[in-house]
Amino acid sequence: MKSSAWIWRITASVSVIVTIVLILGFVYAFKDINDPQGQPLLTGGGGSEASEEETAPEEPESAPSHPILPNDLKVTAIGDSLAKGTGDNTGSGFVRRSVDQLNGDGRTASLLANLAINGMTTEGLLPKLDDKGIQYALKQANVIMLSIGGNDIFQGSGLMEGAADSDEIELEPAKLMGALPQASERLRAILEKIRAINPDARIVYIGLYHPFSDLEDLLIPGNIVVSAWNHAVMEIVNRDPNMTLVPTFDLFQHKLGEYLSSDHFHPNGAGYQAIADRIVEGML
Repeated sequence: MKSSAWIWRITASVSVIVTIVLILGFVYAFKDINDPQGQPLLTGGGGSEASEEETAPEEPESAPSHPILPNDLKVTAIGDSLAKGTGDNTGSGFVRRSVDQLNGDGRTASLLANLAINGMTTEGLLPKLDDKGIQYALKQANVIMLSIGGNDIFQGSGLMEGAADSDEIELEPAKLMGALPQASERLRAILEKIRAINPDARIVYIGLYHPFSDLEDLLIPGNIVVSAWNHAVMEIVNRDPNMTLVPTFDLFQHKLGEYLSSDHFHPNGAGYQAIADRIVEGML
């Protein structure tokens, strides 16, 4: 019995010691991560001198910059209802608002054509780029604004039918995710074709926002799909120094009541103005 008692006492003592060591190790690791106290790279006298090659800071690689915009901007817009300005009582949308804001500081900006069509999808837009009239309008521009993809994701999922009445919306996550791969591949083809039509224009793609993020069942799956779409676009745009992705997800994330029109999908005037501000900020 005494032998058994000593075994339990030793075991308990060892457990206490191990626990203390683990706690101290955790505290040390936490402090080291949050307040690293590593040895300085450059030390004062006493130690051996490091060579100039070792101590000189490396020059960071500069990211490729966009080509400089001309002072006379000629804009052509193409894509879906967002590019058309649906939901804006003034009819201006982000296209006209951006053009108006780009005028000034020694620049002039004019809208050559707005070729956007309500309900347009990547599948519908891709063959239209073979149209001679559309090609002509794109060739004349030195800035091309493109909005496409929202209908591929949200219209194909069946969400649009009940968008105005949140009580009628039923979530089908499989449909929401299912449209993504083929639509993003068509978008890549669209951007490549626009670039082939006009090798020199600044192509400005308007990223997607999540218009149904105020609905609990749609918040997470919608965020995932929209973020995945925008990420896929970023990978495409990053290959061309004269393309720009204008993010809008964060603009609408907590301001749907302020920025959406009554159809719960398209921006209102304030929403389009926020997008236009972001476009101009990204271009200049």
